[in-house]
Amino acid sequence: MDSNLRPRNIIRAMETSREQMRRSERKVADYILENRKEVIHMRIVDLAQEAHVSEPTVVRFCRAVGCDGFQNFKVALAQHIAHSPEYEEFSFGDEDSARQYTFKVFDSTMEALKKVRDSIEVTAIEKAVELLGNARRVEFYGFGASAAVATDAQHNLFRLQISASVYSDPHVQAMSAMSLSQQDVVVVISQSGRTKALLDAINLAQQNGAPVIALAPSGSPVTAAADLAIYIDVDMDEGDYTPLPSRLAHMAVLDILAVGISRSKAGVREHLKTIEKGLQVLRTDIKE
Repeated sequence: MDSNLRPRNIIRAMETSREQMRRSERKVADYILENRKEVIHMRIVDLAQEAHVSEPTVVRFCRAVGCDGFQNFKVALAQHIAHSPEYEEFSFGDEDSARQYTFKVFDSTMEALKKVRDSIEVTAIEKAVELLGNARRVEFYGFGASAAVATDAQHNLFRLQISASVYSDPHVQAMSAMSLSQQDVVVVISQSGRTKALLDAINLAQQNGAPVIALAPSGSPVTAAADLAIYIDVDMDEGDYTPLPSRLAHMAVLDILAVGISRSKAGVREHLKTIEKGLQVLRTDIKE
């Protein structure tokens, strides 16, 4: 669906505007966030009563999130609910059957991807595509699971005829950063956004003129330090199991960037067709 046709993410608008609202308007926001499905069937007087505010406060709240009035707000909320199914939150129990934990993993992943999709800043995607498409070379920095994500992204750029490398050692990252120039781009990937070694590498790269793109949580030191931030906010599991959703959300965004580059970089599509044709000889013709 075209971004101009997709229903506006009214929930995201409420969450980002909440801190700037008056105290009474925040009471409306909090009630709606807890009872969003019920609100679409309410009258303005009902919502005002349940949130313990006046009707004019409800109207001011609606305008604060970009709606003309309460009816316009309910339409936006209904559209968001219709296009954003909710999935079961990610949690395990020792008694879970194979069917239960299988569905929990899928549901959690779909919910994480939906949240990132709905909150993504398209202008940041466009700027990142331009930077990467024009780069002499691209260096990916990440640790642990983020390094694995970076390796997948390197493969994507390799297919798009862009020179790219992945470094997961802090000393090598520092040496890489000091060898860059304004023609190069660094992509920093972090699920926490708080790794000190990444912050040091960002600083070194910027000192040498290389712009830094960060894929990390909003409000984190890594996104604050980067020249261009793509926010990826996924709830992290604090148990003894490291879930897939965060890694998959990062990979999805990097795939988006690769698609953007393939559409804007001259000759790439023809090159991809040539690769696909050349790989056919490596595949068996045997069918089971």
